[in-house]
Amino acid sequence: MTKCAECDADISVPGDALEGEIVTCPECGASFELVKAAEGFELKPAQTVGEDWGQ
Repeated sequence: MTKCAECDADISVPGDALEGEIVTCPECGASFELVKAAEGFELKPAQTVGEDWGQ
């Protein structure tokens, strides 16, 4: 269990989670990428990929 950086809600990280997976806050909907830490994982804001219109 870890805290959302946006709204401080609890986000549960599955026991079989892998680095690079995306988890979403159940309260505010923010997406985070799991980054390996000394103990468990840290959350890094996930990059949102917009459409590329070739500009």
